Amino acid sequence: MMQASGKTRYMTRTAWLMLAPIRRSGLAALALAAVVLSGCSTLPPSSTSTAAANTSTATTGGSGAARQYHQTIDVSGRLSIRYQQDGKDQAMHGSFTWSQDQQETIITLLSPLGQTLATINIAADQATLKQSGQPVRSASDVDALTVQALGWPLPIAGLRDWLQGFGQSAAGQRFTATPPAAADSFSVTTADNWLIHYTNWQDLDSGAESYPKRIDLARNATQAGDVAIRIVIDSRQPH
Repeated sequence: MMQASGKTRYMTRTAWLMLAPIRRSGLAALALAAVVLSGCSTLPPSSTSTAAANTSTATTGGSGAARQYHQTIDVSGRLSIRYQQDGKDQAMHGSFTWSQDQQETIITLLSPLGQTLATINIAADQATLKQSGQPVRSASDVDALTVQALGWPLPIAGLRDWLQGFGQSAAGQRFTATPPAAADSFSVTTADNWLIHYTNWQDLDSGAESYPKRIDLARNATQAGDVAIRIVIDSRQPH
């Protein structure tokens, strides 16, 4: 699923991401391959996950204003990650499935061939991460857990909102991302210092609502250096 490389959610070990270059802790079986890139805290449910989000940054154009937040939704797509490990740039690529409701969030990270590399489950005040052939890891801080196991942070608490185009800005204001009238992307810095760019949008079949198609995230992390995550949403199914 992933490829880790010299400079770069694509050639040296084998395949795209095997979405966890798992650091020298015996998890190397999942670290598939360094390759050049072509081209997530607290646990949910977060208090920011509400349908009544207020717009804070002005971008007009769109049906995004009518978009509703769904507490229960299934999402799938692709992602690529750039980060640093031991002073070297790394890159990983793969796909994911995401399922959330009010009580829990379940994320599965997959290789390009569809192999399950890691499953993350967040419920109440505990997160667990399972990898093939490895003991189950658990922690109260899912960001710390993903850094420990995967080498990079996956901001799951924030993504419960961000995948649907909602969130909280660094100023503490709720935002609703909307398709821009011009070619510019909708950009915002979140309360936990992730810079988000909503660069592509997709309309529902009815044309009455738009939702994010591509989301770019960036942040500097103590253990992973400059982290960049690109997410492309291929399908979404609210319930």
